[in-house]
Amino acid sequence: MKCGNSLASNLARVSVLFAIVLVALPLRSEDKSKSAPPADEEFFIISSVDAQKQRIVLKRPTEVTELVQINEKTAYRDEQGKAIEFKNLRSGDTVYVASSRGPDAIRIASLIRKGPMTVEELHRRYLPFK
Repeated sequence: MKCGNSLASNLARVSVLFAIVLVALPLRSEDKSKSAPPADEEFFIISSVDAQKQRIVLKRPTEVTELVQINEKTAYRDEQGKAIEFKNLRSGDTVYVASSRGPDAIRIASLIRKGPMTVEELHRRYLPFK
């Protein structure tokens, strides 16, 4: 009798664990898809903002800096994707930038989006799991 009761108890535990896994998996994958920025955006920390010359100096996680020009076509977004203005950018902000090279080889930003570097994004971009 003890063996049957133990078997029923183990089956109940396995069923509960299975149900938890089934519920948790879609939630986890949903969170990743929402937080992952497009692949053409690069992560930077704003080093300085020059409003007069319409440019910013960006620092990569490797400490390499890059000058990026902005223009009237540059879009600015906050962490929720809402439009902001150039004046809302500050030194120390973490941003994702989509840009292209201009005729004089200086990068021209098409989109600057504020956003943190999450652990998942860090692994996706710089420390891929194998």
